[in-house]
Amino acid sequence: MTWYYDLLDDTRLPGRWQLGAPLDDGGNEIDPWQFKKGRVLELGCVPRFTLDLPGHPLDFSWAAFSIPVVSGRFAKLFERLRVEGVQFIKAQVDDQPEPWYILNALRIIRCIDDARSEQVQYWKPQDNRPDKLGEYRAVYGMRIDSAKVGDARIFRPWGWRVALIVAGDIKQAIEDTNLSGARFVEV
Repeated sequence: MTWYYDLLDDTRLPGRWQLGAPLDDGGNEIDPWQFKKGRVLELGCVPRFTLDLPGHPLDFSWAAFSIPVVSGRFAKLFERLRVEGVQFIKAQVDDQPEPWYILNALRIIRCIDDARSEQVQYWKPQDNRPDKLGEYRAVYGMRIDSAKVGDARIFRPWGWRVALIVAGDIKQAIEDTNLSGARFVEV
């Protein structure tokens, strides 16, 4: 059986940087929600991230709106592991010459196990958000049904795309390679 983990930004690290929202060549903010839709993106520019809080660069961190930004080392690990279902979009981080990438997960899977999760709440008609009707409004203590995942090793759960889920072999490789910034919660 494969174990799965929510890949999170370890915000507890002292002296760490914090990245802002992605900007285009003209300094305009790029739509941050497109990175959670599970599809290949062609942006027409190399997104740039400002440093909202200067500090130590991390191999994995969330920029504004929980956009995963990763180092070249992180991207190369995924390449070496032959992880499918992910797009690495070249990006720039202010004052950082190294290559950086937006990690864009390309699969959305309906797999949250409501009964085993601590608590789930759905968007309802009275919430006046027809664009979110039937999706999760909140998920606490998320658990997934691994039988619904298939062969995916990285994905976002349907209805709760703020989560980024990775298989146990990816978690182990990130830890074994000492990539900084990642925290994992078993789901």
